[in-house]
Amino acid sequence: MITIETTDAFKALIEDIKTTTEGYRDPLAFGIARIDLGQLNAEKSLQATYPLINWDENFGSAAIFIRALEEQGVKVDFTQSEVVCNINLEFLRACLAAFTPYSEEAYGDAHKNIQVISALYAQIMNNGSLENEFKVTFIFDDAPLQSVEASYLKLYAISQAKVHLREINLNGAFGALPNVAWSDGQPIELDYLREYEIELKLANEYPHVDFVDKFPRFLQHIIPADNTRILDTSKVRFGAQLAAGTTVMPGASYINFNAGTTGSVMVEGRISSSAIVGDGSDVGGGASILGVLSGTDGNPISIGKNTLLGANSVCGIPLGDACIIDAGLAILEGTKVGIYPAELKKIMEVNTNANMVGEVFKGKQLANFSGLHFRQNSMTGEITASRSTREIKLNADLH
Repeated sequence: MITIETTDAFKALIEDIKTTTEGYRDPLAFGIARIDLGQLNAEKSLQATYPLINWDENFGSAAIFIRALEEQGVKVDFTQSEVVCNINLEFLRACLAAFTPYSEEAYGDAHKNIQVISALYAQIMNNGSLENEFKVTFIFDDAPLQSVEASYLKLYAISQAKVHLREINLNGAFGALPNVAWSDGQPIELDYLREYEIELKLANEYPHVDFVDKFPRFLQHIIPADNTRILDTSKVRFGAQLAAGTTVMPGASYINFNAGTTGSVMVEGRISSSAIVGDGSDVGGGASILGVLSGTDGNPISIGKNTLLGANSVCGIPLGDACIIDAGLAILEGTKVGIYPAELKKIMEVNTNANMVGEVFKGKQLANFSGLHFRQNSMTGEITASRSTREIKLNADLH
C-alpha cells in the first residue's frame, strides 16, 4: 500500500476500497487480538486478548485492514458471519502507510486502531517474528459463534458495555471455546497436562491451576471503573457487564456472563446468566436470581431500581422498582402469593397497567410489578405481598 500523505487522500482510499472490493460490506465488529495457542496443538486457539475492539464504528480502519490483507494474498469472504485472519509484518507496514496522516494523533481517543498497529509493529520489530500469535477478526453478522476469536470479541463487547446485556447472539460460544486449565491468567490445554504430567511433576514444573473453565475471569481482560470494586477475582466471569459503582463482595456472590448491573449495585448473591440488576439495588448475601436454564421457562429476569433481595432469598420472576423479597424467601413463577384487598388496591395504584382481581396469585402474574414487598407469615407459613413502604438506599460512600 502506498504511503498516504493527506486526510483527503485517506478518505479517497477508503472510498476506493469500498467500491472496488467485491462484495464489500462494513463489519459489525472487528479487532486485532493476541492469541494464546495450544501447548500440544499449536493450531488451536485457547484465548484471544483484544487491546481494542470496534463495535459498529471506525469503518475506515476496517477497510484499511481488509485492503492490507488483500495485498498479502488474503481475501476476506464477506458472505461469512465471521472471518479470522493471521497478520504479519507486511500487513502492519501497509496499515501504517495508510494511516500516515493521523500518525501524530495515534495516542488520542479518536485513533486507537493506529496505536494498536504502531505498538504491535514496534513489538514485533523488537522481539522478532511472532507467527500466528496475532490475528484480525471481523464479525459481519450477529449470528451463532464459530470461533474462539469471534467469541472473545463478543464477550469483550458485553463486558466493555459496547452493547447492552442480552442484546447480541452468544449461541455457539460454549461449543467454540475449549475447556482449559487456567494458571495465572494463562490457558493450558488439559490434554497437554495429561500427556506431560509425569515429566512436569518430576521437574517441579507442574503449573498451579487456579480453575478449569471455558471462560476466563472478568479481571483478566477488563479494567473496571474507578468506583467499581470486585473483592474476589473468581466472582465475576468474563462476559459479565458491571456498571460503575457496582460492588461485588466475596463469599456467596457471583456474576455470570451476559449478566450484570446497570448502575450502582451491592452484590453479595448470585446473578445468573441473562439476569440484570438495576441501579441502587442490593442482592443480599446468598440471594439467588435464577437464569434462563434454572426455572424461569427461558424468560430472562430483570430486577428494577432500588430493589432488595434479602439474604438467601430466591428470585424467579422479573421485578420492577422498589421491591423487597424478605430473607430466605423463594418467589418463583408458580409460587402462590396472597394479597389482601386493601394491599391489592395500593399495589394497583403503583402498577396502573395491571388489572388484578382476587386474593391469591401465582408469582408469574406479579412479574415486573413495582413496589412489592414479599413476606412469609411466621405463624401460618403463608407467602404474601403488600405495598412496600421501605426505601432501599445504598450507602453512597461505598459506591
